[in-house]
Amino acid sequence: MDPRFVGADGIVFYFHGRRNEHFSLVSDTNLQINARFIGLRPQGRPRDYTWIQALGVLFDSHNFSIEATPSSIWDDEVDHLKLSYDGKDLVIPEGHLSTWQSEENQLRVERTSNENGVMVTIPEVAEISVNVVPVTKEDSRIHNYQIPDDDCFPHLEVQFKFYGLSSKVEGVLGRTYQPDFQNPAKPGVAMPVVGGEDKYRTTSLVSADCLACIFSSAKDSVQEGMEIEYGMMDCTGGASSGNGIVCRR
Repeated sequence: MDPRFVGADGIVFYFHGRRNEHFSLVSDTNLQINARFIGLRPQGRPRDYTWIQALGVLFDSHNFSIEATPSSIWDDEVDHLKLSYDGKDLVIPEGHLSTWQSEENQLRVERTSNENGVMVTIPEVAEISVNVVPVTKEDSRIHNYQIPDDDCFPHLEVQFKFYGLSSKVEGVLGRTYQPDFQNPAKPGVAMPVVGGEDKYRTTSLVSADCLACIFSSAKDSVQEGMEIEYGMMDCTGGASSGNGIVCRR
């Protein structure tokens, strides 16, 4: 089952992604957000079940990544977040409201819980709330994921708030914010699937080299648009529990 999205236009669609590959969710002149998919293909299934395991964020001349670390058994008391800034590991002490801020004040990361939850702020660009959750055995039973005993597939639930997205914004989700966007998802279909693997695939978590990417690291990029408010985008592999990625007007 493909990850499910709710676009800025309110239309639900599924994206053809693949496990162990990277795709651009949002690509604008001053912001790039990529996702790494993880998943598995149960016996007898034609395609992978997938979840978002990591996000890579590019802005100005910097990059930031946040990942859910692998685990065979889920423990709420263990932190499953791995962070990096400009290619170097970033360690934030466990504990609610523990905070790190870059020297240029261009990035702020604050824990929203003792473990497995943070708020990432890029002033005047974006706010990203992230929580790590597992695929539970109950989820696996209900949806027939056939999750193995040695992997609970920790993945990300995310909320975005954007400021000043341009009218040319691209990406699996970003394109839905274009003012003249026409969603190719067929109305009335139970699970409308939208393609774009080749168009939005990137070579790494922090690369802006997809065919449709428009990100530029130049600091004088012209900005336009308006504030985009919170909404809902579910990337948890279909009907799995949790809210997935939240990102709709």
